[in-house]
Amino acid sequence: MQPRIQRPPYVPQIRLYQDWLAQTRGLRFGDYDALWRWSTTELEAFWQSIWDYFEVQSPTQHGRVLAENVMPGAHWFEGAQVNLVRQIWRHVQAADAAGMPAIIADNELGQVAQMRWPALQQQVAALALHLQQLGVQPGDRVAAYLPNIPQTIVAFLASASIGAVWSVCAPDMGTHAVLDRFRQIAPKVLFTVDGVVYGGKAIDRREAGEQIRAALPSVHHAILVGNQDAQADWPGYQRFSDIVQRDDAATRGFEPLWLPFDHPVWIVYSSGTTGLPKPIVHGQGGMMLVMLMMLGLHNDVGCSYAPNSLGERYHWYSSTGWVMWNAQIAGLLHGTTLVLFDGSPGGSRDQPDMTTLWRFAARHKVTFFGVGAAFYALCAKAGISAAQCGDLRSIRALGSTGSPLSEEVQNWGTQFMREAGVAGEDGEGIWWCNISGGTDFAGAFLGGNRELPQTPGRMQCRMLGAAVHAWDEAGQAVVDQVGELVCTQPIPSMPLYLWNDADGSRLRSSYFDAYPPGLGRRPGGGDLPPAAGPVWRHGDWISIGADGSCVIYGRSDATINRHGLRMGTSEIYRAVEALPEVLDSMVVDLEFLGRGSYMPLFVVLREGVGLDDALRQRIQTAIRTALSPRFVPDAIVQVAQIPRTLSGKKQELPIKKLLLGQPAQQVINRETMANPECLDWYLRFAQQHVAQSAAG
Repeated sequence: MQPRIQRPPYVPQIRLYQDWLAQTRGLRFGDYDALWRWSTTELEAFWQSIWDYFEVQSPTQHGRVLAENVMPGAHWFEGAQVNLVRQIWRHVQAADAAGMPAIIADNELGQVAQMRWPALQQQVAALALHLQQLGVQPGDRVAAYLPNIPQTIVAFLASASIGAVWSVCAPDMGTHAVLDRFRQIAPKVLFTVDGVVYGGKAIDRREAGEQIRAALPSVHHAILVGNQDAQADWPGYQRFSDIVQRDDAATRGFEPLWLPFDHPVWIVYSSGTTGLPKPIVHGQGGMMLVMLMMLGLHNDVGCSYAPNSLGERYHWYSSTGWVMWNAQIAGLLHGTTLVLFDGSPGGSRDQPDMTTLWRFAARHKVTFFGVGAAFYALCAKAGISAAQCGDLRSIRALGSTGSPLSEEVQNWGTQFMREAGVAGEDGEGIWWCNISGGTDFAGAFLGGNRELPQTPGRMQCRMLGAAVHAWDEAGQAVVDQVGELVCTQPIPSMPLYLWNDADGSRLRSSYFDAYPPGLGRRPGGGDLPPAAGPVWRHGDWISIGADGSCVIYGRSDATINRHGLRMGTSEIYRAVEALPEVLDSMVVDLEFLGRGSYMPLFVVLREGVGLDDALRQRIQTAIRTALSPRFVPDAIVQVAQIPRTLSGKKQELPIKKLLLGQPAQQVINRETMANPECLDWYLRFAQQHVAQSAAG
């Protein structure tokens, strides 16, 4: 066990912000709940304060902060001009003078690269000027088929700096899935990569890149990033490495364009199970403001003391296909060093190693370590120890998202940090920043607060500016009960629109059609006003405690409703996966249009463990004891893998639809799966189940 590190006292960013409010606005709040209520009822005052606190600049004055309080269609900071790259460049001189790199990148092969702030600025300028020479204008789309490497960040910043609209897909996505996305937006320029390494295997992406380019007639120019071979050279492609070498008076004098606040910055895609993915358009100003607020105040990134002599080093493991890649870039808005890892966080299938990412964090002295919740659960199951992982004492915060983090897994992580010499016996010294949000608005509804108590398995608070509530079926707010997650006020990062959705009907049906206007009062009165118009329904089950802390119980469209009792699937997983024999699990309830309920539970077991009657009984007892006899499954089935999306979420709803007899091509796309090789088994199982059901 490492000797515990002693950190100097420091003031959290959210406290500095409140002190600033008191000094500049005369606003003082007795507790976080009062601050949150102000931020969600006085929207214009709150978001103006974020603009001023983070010193957002515009060459023109804006009118009202929020011209009309309506969803969808809110217009923010009309008349303002911004560019998030300009906001990033404000840190170049100070961060470089402090010896802080802009980016540190590593991969499975141990190939480490560092990029200083001036080099990042120079490469972005060189590429931006090149794109302009190619004829790229503000509003043109720039698409990328690239991994989580520094060149991808350079390409994004260059695109954003000249007003192009960025869109990226990860190279682990198949060509059909990529084309389902890029065909919708008709990009003018395509970046692609020669290859990647993942899970110990080198994967050539040349053929895939060629197929994508050939299928996109809108692409006039293609740029090749040499990842496996820095000298890779394909006919008809320009080499990224050649372009960014330019360093002359033009690059040194380049300035990002001033753009309207609501100018599009990127297009991300929903992980819908039917139809084409939704191309979701977010704005430059809205994303910048929300990321400044979220990372600065709630994630405490850029904290007010140097955790080590190297400054803040921010890491959130992600592929480019997950919105956390977008959120990761926002660390640059705070002048922090981004620490990237490209590859598998858990070794290879042949040689699993859940210490991989921890050893990476130790090697590069990461201070903020973020990753999907499933990673922590797998580490706990693997029984890794801190002694295997190197010196982790630079870590001061653990971030988690992507799926609910259970109390047991969080307790394991805190004990792991004790072994690493970070946390004390009471957990002091390590802070869990558990967040929940979505690709849809590229932000978080729930998150952390460095000043609030930590309760394992719960998120500390609702984000500032996020008017989040739990609603029952009648549209009434409930406390300490499970309800639909709704947001009753607009947020600047909500979608500007969906691409090719001229009348807005698809946007409205996706998020705003569930509840009519006028709902939202607390039963018996209270201080929660009714919603004036449509509200955002996110599709998650949430419980908000009287203390303001929250729990996400999984997707509301995949919730189990057995005999009138409603339960989030995460609670079933928590009970089942607490058993040492069970590595992973997935449950679906096939109650549909009045049919009798049938609920199978699929389990992945430890190597060498078989599903015998004794283990079935233990699983049933665990569910019966932890939840209710109502949630004991009708069948328990051993499987090799649980199907997951590229962002690690269990694909409950697609499997449910397969078992209800819906055609596979309409409900699930192999190329958006993290483990498509497991799908054939589920297809056979579904065919057998449908046939048996039809036979009576």
